[in-house]
Amino acid sequence: MKTDDLIDMLSSGPDAGRPTRTPRAALLPLLGGLLASVAVMLMLLGVRSNLLEELTWAAFWSKLLFSLALAAAGWLAVKRLSAPGAATGQLTLYLGAPILLAWCGAAVLLANAAPELRAELFWGRTWRYCPLLIALISLPIFAAVLHIMRNRAPTRLRLAGGAAGFAAGASAAAVYCLHCPELSIAFVGFWYLLGILIPTALGALIGPRVLAW
Repeated sequence: MKTDDLIDMLSSGPDAGRPTRTPRAALLPLLGGLLASVAVMLMLLGVRSNLLEELTWAAFWSKLLFSLALAAAGWLAVKRLSAPGAATGQLTLYLGAPILLAWCGAAVLLANAAPELRAELFWGRTWRYCPLLIALISLPIFAAVLHIMRNRAPTRLRLAGGAAGFAAGASAAAVYCLHCPELSIAFVGFWYLLGILIPTALGALIGPRVLAW
């Protein structure tokens, strides 16, 4: 068989012309995962009673913007790593910049705080379960992202799985802000990040198996 004949046969096979998934088709699972994560948070934890008051505090917005910035970087990583050949050189900068800013803010906060208050600013009252709650809330979003990525063409499967977990974890951290009583950026910059890294590690672990195509 000639090469041209083989190419013609493959291009006219049963998979030829299969419509690619539209952005709306990807949006629906993501929206469902996000709503499910919000539902998990509401059922298990609930929204803070003084949330409206906290919306006027800069400390609340600092932890929310930290989470949203990491979520945006995570979703960009998911988008790039879902397709072969996409540029990924600047992802480290996008992922690292919010963390570096938070840590700088934490250093300034701790340096200016009274010595007897520094431990409380870092440990808070919820460090024992905060990371685990963020990881738990992230699971519906995590499953939705993996489902979407399976229908695309990721080639660096471990990195792609890690990106899926990071995006889901950071999105869950933003949802968790509606309940979390902690306001110190020293707490958020470490314990929130730890909660985000749990699904990141899980995604990197299962990525080669779940995302293989």
